[in-house]
Amino acid sequence: MNKIALLLVTAVFAFAAKFAPNSACKECHPLIYKEYQTSQHAHATIYKDPIHKAVWEKNPLSKKNAYKCAKCHTPAANNFKELIAPNGIGPDPHNKTQNDAVACAYCHRIKAIKEDLKTNHNIISPTPKKYFGTLKDHIKSPFHQIDTSNSNFLQGNVCMGCHSHKRNKFGLNVCSTNEKREIENANCVSCHMPKVKGSVSTLKKRSHHAFHGFAGAHRYQNMLARYVDIEFLPHLKGFEIAINSKIPHDLLLHPARVAFVSIKVVRDNKPVWQKKEILVRVLGANGKPTPPWLAKEVVKDTMLKANEKRVFKYDFQLQKGDKIVVALGYKLVKPPLAKKLGIPSKANKTAILKKRAFTY
Repeated sequence: MNKIALLLVTAVFAFAAKFAPNSACKECHPLIYKEYQTSQHAHATIYKDPIHKAVWEKNPLSKKNAYKCAKCHTPAANNFKELIAPNGIGPDPHNKTQNDAVACAYCHRIKAIKEDLKTNHNIISPTPKKYFGTLKDHIKSPFHQIDTSNSNFLQGNVCMGCHSHKRNKFGLNVCSTNEKREIENANCVSCHMPKVKGSVSTLKKRSHHAFHGFAGAHRYQNMLARYVDIEFLPHLKGFEIAINSKIPHDLLLHPARVAFVSIKVVRDNKPVWQKKEILVRVLGANGKPTPPWLAKEVVKDTMLKANEKRVFKYDFQLQKGDKIVVALGYKLVKPPLAKKLGIPSKANKTAILKKRAFTY
């Protein structure tokens, strides 16, 4: 982080260092609180996310305790400035404000988003209990103010402060949702926070609310399956499998991820042919893979792109009655990298986003 960016982030948090704890939301928002507790936002710290912990420990900044990751992983920490300092204090498992991770009050106090080349920054409302939301017909809360005029909330792009893009010191965009930085066209909420049954609060009964478990690569993948289709097209001398993405960004964004398409032909209840296609984005330098902070180029990129229809053609001769089983899945960390980082297998299980079976 350069000096200007550091000063900006420090200034943003200087007047808003205290956030209401997550537990304060439970009484009026029990259902949302329960969902949130299962979310990756609640598990963003190095003490709850073994993958983030493993990557942090390999990062050169960890030796200086300069936890720059706090900007998005523990932004509500009461010692935020000390955490991100060049010679910082390091994460603290006993600090309650750090363990609140991406806190409820933090997200609902994002007043605006400052766009920057390296990464975006959240501008926090200076009023401690002024929370932004989207429900125009809300009732007056006895605990906090409710402001429904924030365009970032209304347009569903409030996530773009942390999830837009991130460039390393070499200017390489290592992780990007909004590659062209078209923030006004983003709408994360419609897919990752779909409407589900249940009331937003106990103060006014409603039939539905925005899901606060935040469907994503870590959890609730089933909510995202509808945005990808699997198609099968037979030919006289083979067949095609198409993966049709209706996602407005790459299938997986983090450079550690790896996706795959597995195809299996079953005949008389026995597999007679199978194939696996790998979808991956590899960062590196001089043609070789490196950690994101050392990368200068994209060494390889076969990841499924935004709104792409990827077609795989095979010359295997099908017979009548053959069953073709296709699965689109992924791992949070590429197996070789997971082994190198010492990530436990239970934290890197294979997830299946979509699976379909066809009969020829």
